[in-house]
Amino acid sequence: MLLCLDIGNSHLLGGVFDNDELLLQFRYDTKQIGTSDEIGIFIRSVLRENDIDYKKIEKIGIASVVPSVDYTVRAACIKYITTEQPLFLRPGVKTGIIIKTHTPNEVGADLIAGAIAAKKLYPNKDILIFDLGTATTACFLNKKGEFLGGAIAPGIKLMMESLQENTAKLFGVNIVKPEEAIGKNTKAAIQSGIYYAQLGLVEQIIKQTIIEHTITDKLTVVATGGFSNMFGSVFEYLVPELVLLGIKQMLEMN
Repeated sequence: MLLCLDIGNSHLLGGVFDNDELLLQFRYDTKQIGTSDEIGIFIRSVLRENDIDYKKIEKIGIASVVPSVDYTVRAACIKYITTEQPLFLRPGVKTGIIIKTHTPNEVGADLIAGAIAAKKLYPNKDILIFDLGTATTACFLNKKGEFLGGAIAPGIKLMMESLQENTAKLFGVNIVKPEEAIGKNTKAAIQSGIYYAQLGLVEQIIKQTIIEHTITDKLTVVATGGFSNMFGSVFEYLVPELVLLGIKQMLEMN
């Protein structure tokens, strides 16, 4: 069995694979990661409650965009799951992805993991991958498997928090797909503004990618992340476990 951990700014997302079957997914608040004992006991407890013997975990792969907790999570894995060092998705690790950006070392591990999985799921395709989480990111992978770059913008939650924290009278709301673009009260107006801001961002990035890269065949558009299902009609494929799949494939290649 393989344990895959995606450490994001909001949550640590975990997944356990038995061959190609995803047996379990779980989450832990990244901001609540304290000691290695706390997170280690949590992971072992989750496995136990789902009838998974932690001793059957052969390898652990990690994609992290929160360096401050990497040591803690590594220590937890070694102490509570397996004595083998977890493999972090970092420069020098085999991925099958050719990074053609100006500064390859700056590309987030989560973006690379998503690209690894997308390349395998949709071979020989021009692929635009969106991840709608704390940040909204997009990255472009061409038919050759070359990672050519991407875009990063505040995510839905950050947009709402910014309005709440930097205005005197606006407040936090649940973000849902609005019934109409012009809201008839403040709550509806905030929901509409945030939703259509993200929708417009996604649609424009798709349009510009097709133009800038002269894509004549159909562009494959894939989405993952907690807010992706709000925009399902825009994306050709919704793959919630995309990053976990990429981490798994990284482990298999190394």
